[in-house]
Amino acid sequence: MYFVSTRDKDQLHPVSLSEAVIKGLANDGGLFMPQKINTLIKEELVKIPFMNLHEIASLVLSLFLGDAVKKEKLESICAEVFNFQIPLVEIEKNIYSLELFHGPTLAFKDVGARFMARILEYFSSDYKKEIKVVVATSGDTGSAVAAGFHGVNGIQVYILYPKGKVSRMQQKQLTTWGENITALELQGTFDDCQYHVKKLLSDPELRLTSLFTSANSINIARLLPQVVYYVYAWSRVQHHGKPIIMSVPSGNFGNLTAGILAQKIGVPIFHFIAATNKNDIVPVYLREGNFLPRPSVQTISNAMDVGNPSNFERLLQLFDNAYPALRKAISGYSYSDEETQKAMINIFESYAYVSDPHGAIGFLGLKQYISEHPGEFSGVFLETAHPAKFHETVEKCLDITISIPEKLKAFEEKEGHAVACLNDYETVKKLILNGVSNAKQ
Repeated sequence: MYFVSTRDKDQLHPVSLSEAVIKGLANDGGLFMPQKINTLIKEELVKIPFMNLHEIASLVLSLFLGDAVKKEKLESICAEVFNFQIPLVEIEKNIYSLELFHGPTLAFKDVGARFMARILEYFSSDYKKEIKVVVATSGDTGSAVAAGFHGVNGIQVYILYPKGKVSRMQQKQLTTWGENITALELQGTFDDCQYHVKKLLSDPELRLTSLFTSANSINIARLLPQVVYYVYAWSRVQHHGKPIIMSVPSGNFGNLTAGILAQKIGVPIFHFIAATNKNDIVPVYLREGNFLPRPSVQTISNAMDVGNPSNFERLLQLFDNAYPALRKAISGYSYSDEETQKAMINIFESYAYVSDPHGAIGFLGLKQYISEHPGEFSGVFLETAHPAKFHETVEKCLDITISIPEKLKAFEEKEGHAVACLNDYETVKKLILNGVSNAKQ
């Protein structure tokens, strides 16, 4: 199986899975995508509803990885990665919450980060240099990556997060690991963090001296395992015989890209919804046809505070840059903090269900689409993080006290350490090259 850059229009420079994962970003600055998308055969689609989660994962990922990972090894990795539940909770008739927060750090990014850590370790024996993994985060990505890579030999992880723009609990999860995990607190936004990560990966000097890769969704190994839970969700509601709509809270758009990939391998998902906060670059594009990145604004759904979503390139490639086809497959809606809070209250009062701000936006998008397109649907919105990760916001909004899961309580008792970092590329580069650690500064 080979992978090509989103900017390699003629697919002249295919690379192996190993090279795509280690590089993270293509030489031309594009993102890697499968050169060919294999599809499920009819017999496999019929069997999937009777398979468990990690069996579905092995089948789906084999379509993308080919023989780059031995069958037995892939099955073993999938059994490790998908060892927690991803329940579908019906909160009203034909409306389901896909709870993706039952992993180690209580966020959907546990799936991609855990898989990437194991794949990178699998390939790392082919390289004699230490691998430096850099990741930009607006909250949940960094903690999931830290958990996935903590203690992995031969890999150093550097997490760039924007100062004052992650929740207190998220910051604890970013800064309390130590050993091979270093947190850099950048004086900027998530977009600034992402800019520095991309520049590190494309820096010609670093390409000659170091092995750098990213654990953001720009890395294909982070993205592909997310396809699995779309297939799983479809398999658990398809028996109702209604068209299935999936609403995806969206920031950098890797999650939605994974959903479209599930559709492209043959899973009959009827329609997708890109649900965002006020950082509505993609919903605007879907309405008007103009992609106009701009500085991100801070919201209570901070994991989606992205002003220039990287994975938009992948979405375009999946539809051959055809705007009508993309618009037919995806609807886009955006919501203010006030609308998000009202949705959280409505969900709680109507269904006795506690949603985090991101899931509430997914719910809003799903309900708006259904109101605008009357018919019989099975609707799924993604609940991407446990509400306790944003308990200050949730408790204030709902006027309740949330029970903090033991997995999060453990972080409360630890002391966090982060390296203060100016919003300057050369400063970031120097800190990482010099191997700065999370020791007290």
